[in-house]
Amino acid sequence: MGNNNGYLPLFETKSSRRPFLIKLYVLTISVAICVIWVYRVRYLPVEGILERWAWIGMFFAELWFSFYWFITHLVRWNPIFRYTFKDRLSQRYEKDLPRVDIFVCTADPEMEPPIMVINTVLSMMAYDYPPEKLSVYLSDDGVSELTFYAMLEASRFSKYWLPFCKKFNVEPRSPEAYFQIEPLDDPVKTKEWLFIKILIDGRDPLAMDNEGQRLPTLVYLSREKRPQYPHNFKAEAMNALIRVSLRISNGPITLNVDCDMYSNNSSSLRDALCFFMDEEKGHEIGYVQYPQSMMNVTKNDLYGNSLNVIFKMEFPGIDANGGPMYIGTGCFHMRVNLCERKHCNEHKVDWKRVADIKIEGNARDLEEECKVLASCAYEENTQWGIEVGLKYGCLLKDGMTGSSIRCRGWRSVYFNPERKGFLGLAPTTLLQTLVQQERWSGGELQILLSRHGPFFDGYKNIPLKLLLSYCIYFLWAANCFPTLYYVVVPSLCLLRGISLFPKNFYGVMVHFKAGGMIKGFGCSKEQHPI
Repeated sequence: MGNNNGYLPLFETKSSRRPFLIKLYVLTISVAICVIWVYRVRYLPVEGILERWAWIGMFFAELWFSFYWFITHLVRWNPIFRYTFKDRLSQRYEKDLPRVDIFVCTADPEMEPPIMVINTVLSMMAYDYPPEKLSVYLSDDGVSELTFYAMLEASRFSKYWLPFCKKFNVEPRSPEAYFQIEPLDDPVKTKEWLFIKILIDGRDPLAMDNEGQRLPTLVYLSREKRPQYPHNFKAEAMNALIRVSLRISNGPITLNVDCDMYSNNSSSLRDALCFFMDEEKGHEIGYVQYPQSMMNVTKNDLYGNSLNVIFKMEFPGIDANGGPMYIGTGCFHMRVNLCERKHCNEHKVDWKRVADIKIEGNARDLEEECKVLASCAYEENTQWGIEVGLKYGCLLKDGMTGSSIRCRGWRSVYFNPERKGFLGLAPTTLLQTLVQQERWSGGELQILLSRHGPFFDGYKNIPLKLLLSYCIYFLWAANCFPTLYYVVVPSLCLLRGISLFPKNFYGVMVHFKAGGMIKGFGCSKEQHPI
């Protein structure tokens, strides 16, 4: 409902209170944890150094697990869910919708085939959004001629694909994904190559599809790389896209996706704008994070690559506690927060003024100017990667960037619509899963210990409840030590006949006979009558 000034919000937030049985379950586990603590303190062995230290180690491991359980349920206790009003957005802002720049990154034409890349690009071009205000950029760090020519063909195919999507309201708008639902030699690489091409200039009145409708701007970029300059992979590719797009289209809103995540919902862009353009709360929001939804997860999901627990249970709770982290894909940003601007309560965007800004220069001149912005030497002796753009020097550069944005006072929003915004590919083998999770866990721990992390720079702008919520991931790697202790030490103690658990917890005594000696696992009632 609106207030006396006629204000109508563009989104609403609903709380999902946990049912009584779930709360009862949590409280029961809490009591059980307290009982374990009492047991460890009351029955500390008085004889045997080995037994005493093993017991104390178990106690500290259990204290750690108790703390981790506490912060996990601090997140899961009261999740929230967001809902948008796209009809209100269209009624009030249709003529003043901002330009949006979409960044797609690819790095290896063998692991990320050009056909997959252009399907992602075409799905982004087909958003339900004014095409003259939409720009799609592809960064090709693989320096692949095949990828470039695939993009060239995609620019031609878009003249037919985009009107087809709009005419028949196609979903999803990735050609490959759509036609799966509705059936109907080595790349050349060079070490030093800087190439930028505006394949479609959305400002050009001749940039029309086969039905006479405008086409979005489409830009191909393969940035320069030299051995004497650090590469910084996706983070530096994103920073180059931020600079190049600033000169070519200068959209105040940006979206970045991985090349294997195509758009599955043509309304996602308008949904995100409902948050940014809300009159009362929009000026506080730095980014809107969508979940990673996987389309290739196996039936039994042996390695947990669907990430359902994270995105269905934990992120809604983190959103309730203050806002999610930036996960590096499927995220809409206000451009100003990527350029190291601190949040100011008095700062509000004049969307009409922003919508009227014109970009000067023809396509050829813009290409030449942008070659300087994308050169490998441009960032030397600058604050790019340190104070501006995505951060360097961390295994999880997107996580560090999101942490920096939150430390500067911006809020974040988690949005998980009924129809998934993006669909991507999950690791399919154990090795791929382990490599990915090693990078994630190590990167999160690095953020926690960094002097630019939320516990050092962000304690003034990030509430304690949210900091504790982030610890679920920050302490993921540290979990290995108590877990390893809990797996190894009780097994060794079992072999030596040392009891570390109360008998009644198991209700059974296991006996081993060896050389006429009987060794028991567990304690007698006389020893530990708990």
